[in-house]
Amino acid sequence: MAGQEFPKINSERRAQIQIKAPDAKDVSISIGKPLTVTKRGDGVWTITTSPLDVGFHFYRVLVDGANVADPASEIFRGGGGLSSAVEVPTGEDFFELKDVPHGEVRERWYFSNITQSWRRIYVYTPPDYDQNTSARYPVLYLQHGGGEDERGWPVQGHVSQIMDNLIAEKRAQPMLIVMDRGYALKPGEQPVPFHPPQPASPGSKVAPQPPTDFHRMFSTLDEVFTQDLIPMIDRTYRTKADREHRAMAGLSMGGMQTRMIGLAHLDLFSSLGVFSGGTIDPGNASQVAALKEKAKLVFISYGSHELDRPNPLRTGGDPKVDVEALKREGVNAVFYVSPETAHEWHTWRRSLHEFAPLLFPN
Repeated sequence: MAGQEFPKINSERRAQIQIKAPDAKDVSISIGKPLTVTKRGDGVWTITTSPLDVGFHFYRVLVDGANVADPASEIFRGGGGLSSAVEVPTGEDFFELKDVPHGEVRERWYFSNITQSWRRIYVYTPPDYDQNTSARYPVLYLQHGGGEDERGWPVQGHVSQIMDNLIAEKRAQPMLIVMDRGYALKPGEQPVPFHPPQPASPGSKVAPQPPTDFHRMFSTLDEVFTQDLIPMIDRTYRTKADREHRAMAGLSMGGMQTRMIGLAHLDLFSSLGVFSGGTIDPGNASQVAALKEKAKLVFISYGSHELDRPNPLRTGGDPKVDVEALKREGVNAVFYVSPETAHEWHTWRRSLHEFAPLLFPN
């Protein structure tokens, strides 16, 4: 946060965090895993982490059992609640503010007939949207990950800066980007618990958790998209309202939603982007045939450390092998690996930066 010395990143990519809590009896900090914190004589609790991967890292603070955000940090929605975060610099500027024409991220509320509730979305409009009033634009529907909400891409993801810079460089077509909440329930409908695959340990008497029922988890969101959201966007904004000019993508849980909703509605979406959200089975003959016939682009990406470290969130086959198999079947499939990043926001910023220029070619 501006004006604060801590948290900060040192030259070894270690995060240095200080929490002033002189009356607290116990303080811990978690960046992926709980870490030991030391209390100084002045009541300040301090920690220097081990070297972190480059990119964006949520962290939480536990003070005498209360889960809180660091008041010296910016506050973000992540991990199922409000979190602090540190950013390990990469030296890249593709997601930074530059002296180029800027679009806008607009907040809009719409009433969902499916959920019988008001829903908030954010819509990125490109720099010339209000000036070039005769122009119509393609649309990318872009989803956040689990434990986050529709603020993720505008805030942590820097979506407007990424797109402004790509459009200024003439590397991407001007487009609308719609960011909706990844959760939807009908009145009286109970949420489906989400958990990564965790088989029972050898010799354990505890049964493994059953796999998450993603179809039931996302089926209401499917109806919201197809019956509420897309029609509302096409009524409200100057869109090119056909499948050729409509794409869907998402990160992690949003990538799973893209696979479920996008693959089921290739009559609505011509391009799909799955960022750290599983893979597409090349052994599913009917699905591959549909992609070959209708999909202009299938894009799958991961951070390199998601692939070279144990990762319970990466399910299914080897994504690189699957993409190569899809290509052999005639699907226009692209595989991208973000170097030296893990399951975090810089992987997904880079993924969008690679994905957007491939969309909606003239």
